[in-house]
Amino acid sequence: MTFSEMARTRQSCRRFDSRPVEQEKLERIVNSARLAPSACNSQPWRMTVIHREHMPDFAKCLQNMGMNKFTSNCPAFIVINEEAMNRTAKIGGRLLKQHYASYDIGILTAHLCFAAMEEGLSSCIVGWFDEKAIQKMIGLDPAKKVCLVLCLGYAVPEDTLRPKVRKDLSEIVKFL
Repeated sequence: MTFSEMARTRQSCRRFDSRPVEQEKLERIVNSARLAPSACNSQPWRMTVIHREHMPDFAKCLQNMGMNKFTSNCPAFIVINEEAMNRTAKIGGRLLKQHYASYDIGILTAHLCFAAMEEGLSSCIVGWFDEKAIQKMIGLDPAKKVCLVLCLGYAVPEDTLRPKVRKDLSEIVKFL
């Protein structure tokens, strides 16, 4: 599948089947994603993979206030937390009033989603969660920010691809 086809057909999955995700696939996904570019090669991220017996307890960390109930059936998660940027990225960010780590983590997350797709897996990026519960569960220093959680698994087959509703190209791109 070409990148264009992947971009056109990738969608957030909220219906996973019960098959576990193979360790080898998870390793290939995070190994591919770690190659994502970052400001000054800072790589200001860490990934924690949750699967097997830890899944049910972890899913509860994503379900506060009645949100993300679908995660109860998700067979794997990747927690992405922010780490310190290197000195060059930090100084450049301060000078230019940019927080490069946020951009870098977005790029990493896109790499994770497309690497998962290449492995035949579906994904859903979750930003609603109980950060303190996640920090405690994965043994993360409370001073470290949990940015996103990626849900991974085999999708329950859908009849059709949901239509992608996006702004027209003319609304978001200017060619000079």
